[in-house]
Amino acid sequence: MNPKLDALLINPGGRLQIYQSLGSELAGIEPPIWCGLIATYLRRRGLEVAILDANAEGLTPEEAARRAVEMNPRLLAIISYGHNPSASTQVMPYASALCAALKELAPEIPRVMAGGHVAALPERTLREESVDAVCTGEGPVTLFELVQAVRCVQPDFSKVRGICYRDGDAIRTTPNAPLVTQLDEEMPELAWDLLPMDRYKAHNWHCFGHLDRRKPYGSVYTSLGCPYHCTFCCIQAPFKSGEAALGMAATANSYRFWSPKTVVDQIEKLVTRYGVYNIKFADELFVLTNRHVHGVCDQIIERGLKVNIWAYARVDSVRDDVTIAKLKRAGINWLCFGIESASERVRDDARKGFTEEQLFKVIERVRAEGIYVIANYIFGLPEDDMQTMRETLDTALALNCEFANFYSAMAYPGSQLYQTAVDQGWPLPTSWAGYSQHAVDTLPLPTKHISGADVLRFRDQAFQAYFHDPSFLQMIERKFGRETAVHIREMASHKLVRKHT
Repeated sequence: MNPKLDALLINPGGRLQIYQSLGSELAGIEPPIWCGLIATYLRRRGLEVAILDANAEGLTPEEAARRAVEMNPRLLAIISYGHNPSASTQVMPYASALCAALKELAPEIPRVMAGGHVAALPERTLREESVDAVCTGEGPVTLFELVQAVRCVQPDFSKVRGICYRDGDAIRTTPNAPLVTQLDEEMPELAWDLLPMDRYKAHNWHCFGHLDRRKPYGSVYTSLGCPYHCTFCCIQAPFKSGEAALGMAATANSYRFWSPKTVVDQIEKLVTRYGVYNIKFADELFVLTNRHVHGVCDQIIERGLKVNIWAYARVDSVRDDVTIAKLKRAGINWLCFGIESASERVRDDARKGFTEEQLFKVIERVRAEGIYVIANYIFGLPEDDMQTMRETLDTALALNCEFANFYSAMAYPGSQLYQTAVDQGWPLPTSWAGYSQHAVDTLPLPTKHISGADVLRFRDQAFQAYFHDPSFLQMIERKFGRETAVHIREMASHKLVRKHT
């Protein structure tokens, strides 16, 4: 038998349940960033770690459980993080089935769950799932201390910071674990050698014009957290308890950076060792602090790395043409903007402030430099009605960006919107699968004026209207070629099955 692993980190799967027919070929398959970072953190403390990416390998919960038990770890850690605010909650059905299968096969191996959803609802998660403990924070410090505990003949979970655990019939919560503050030293990169690198592929739009180059693919953080407080976002949920442990005010958001050198060292490894060309900067907001942005871009340019990167920005964070030009020179060919709504009233209520004039000017400046734009829109925010949603679709058609994501407003656990929905008694999905944007069970929030079913119906119609629009298809063919236009028509032919429309 192989030497006993200290910890096996498992990335849950379930792509077909989450994305329906889009999950087989069209959706991207991203490296599990938090599995990779936590593995590095634990390795740097002398632990033996492995990663099982059930999502990339397309494993059923039962298959993943059998593989995990065969690896004989001291600790099984199900890392239910994701790459966007919905992704943590929407993997919970798979994670739940996986935990149940693990318990049946090897009840003697301790099971812990971590992730954004888990940190937002720790006690509920512990009560509902077949686990021995859950992380109340981001995870690295807690998982290291958990391994130390389970190495003992009589594990004492009470000494592990940042968990909620069972003690007989009681549920106990330990003091908060601090955030990792020395990112360059403690987890400078993902443990790429533990990941099935041949299985990751970029989103289809990221490769418009070169659709045959979606593999290999890399996804990295250059920063953690976000200083803004959008009501619909839950990105900060796993960091709040760690912020408290560091003495931060509850109203403040942490925002941590890797140094530009560390970031680009990792990018260079992806390019030279793994042949990666397409890369995602997974930061909730990359384009914000010029010193950091310019530092990363300068390092990429100086090293002559040839990459195709996409990253997030805000309408009010792209402030000068010098930065835009530098982004393009560094290979940041796509910027994703959270436009959300065309209605100022709706945006203000969601704490998303910018003017229509700002919006059109920024998008124009970015595209003039040769950077493509992915525009994110949300239908069904609390102040939305049919007229404001129609205005948002009209704005999307007028902007005619190279790609658009159309979302329904969801009260994701960990967001202010979730707490408001609970306090006000608004109807919420009856299963975690219902929080997915593309699942059969998807159920958006109702607004103050229309039902969740109305919102979902409008969202699906808006998707079809945008991607069948002749002006959009003509622009795509002109910029990326006929093959890409044909691909988009095929993409738009996928009709999602919905239970609540």
